[in-house]
Amino acid sequence: MAFSVKGKEGGIRMKQQLSSKRLIEAVEKERFSGTIIVKKDGQTLFEHAAGYADKASQRLNFLDTKFGIASGCKLFTAIAVCQLVESGSLSFHSRLNECLKKDFPTFDQSITIHHLLTHSAGIPDYFDEDEMEDFEELWKQTPMYSMKNAADFLPLFQEKSMKDKPGNRFHYNNAGYILLGLIIEQQTGLSFSDYVEKHIFQPANMLDSGYFSLDQLPGNTAFGYIHNDDWNWRTNIYSIPIKGGADGGAFTTAPDMMKLWEALLNHQLLSKVLTDLLLTPHIKVKDGVEYGYGVWINREGNHPWKYQVMGYDPGVSFHSAHYPQLNITMAIPSNHSSGPFKIMKIIEEDLLSI
Repeated sequence: MAFSVKGKEGGIRMKQQLSSKRLIEAVEKERFSGTIIVKKDGQTLFEHAAGYADKASQRLNFLDTKFGIASGCKLFTAIAVCQLVESGSLSFHSRLNECLKKDFPTFDQSITIHHLLTHSAGIPDYFDEDEMEDFEELWKQTPMYSMKNAADFLPLFQEKSMKDKPGNRFHYNNAGYILLGLIIEQQTGLSFSDYVEKHIFQPANMLDSGYFSLDQLPGNTAFGYIHNDDWNWRTNIYSIPIKGGADGGAFTTAPDMMKLWEALLNHQLLSKVLTDLLLTPHIKVKDGVEYGYGVWINREGNHPWKYQVMGYDPGVSFHSAHYPQLNITMAIPSNHSSGPFKIMKIIEEDLLSI
């Protein structure tokens, strides 16, 4: 089955169709487990669910199944910070030592909210991908079941030395978003998850989303699965923190993620000024890729052609993107460690000509 669409003038053009047959073949080849939704102008081009939410009981994934999205929810944290800036509680130039009452003896005193949002603070991380390859290694000395709040992560990086000067370069950093979560809590008097549920999920009508504890998952939630080379599997319950927070680990559905993009782009969560600022490229990651506030931005010439969020944990992979020049949005959560990236690339090959 294919869906006909019209072309568009400009640096990015839309091809003639999205091939459902090709996507289904890719789903089967990749053993994809998760959901896929693609919309243009609010109309569904493609939707599909595959695999098992619970392999042991052979409970299927559905379009409204809840999935962990790892770092894909850094966008939620960035939106929350922008809301506090909009209310006057913070400024992007506010310094860390001015808005968080915690002791960081080795940290540079010039670190700002902007630096934390753009992964340019130069602070140490609790999981530095340049030094560690396996996220699971963290929990051998620090039990994953003890990581329930943002403050629980502080001993993992609080007294380590700076990695770089603030603002010097982009270096992906989870600890920076942990600090943003603590700032949100101190400024609002709410737990981070309560703030996001009240001020982001509810206004966006994301009724199936939340920060769920792994030992208290609600119904219709997918367990994350880690596979060995022989395709034997185990769950990820001992491989990630028991509850997500500001740096990652929320659960959402593909339909809810589509609602998030809609609410953000329609200025239901932030004013146009703050929304535009969140989606502005603030720092270069590499050629053609930049970072805004909580969102990756792919640029073609002088114009962004893709806003993207993504997340990877053991047993979790997630991609969601909005293509502003074509008004196409997609969400692809999975309860395997890989899959969404390849599916997204096939969708882009079918739909986009750059």
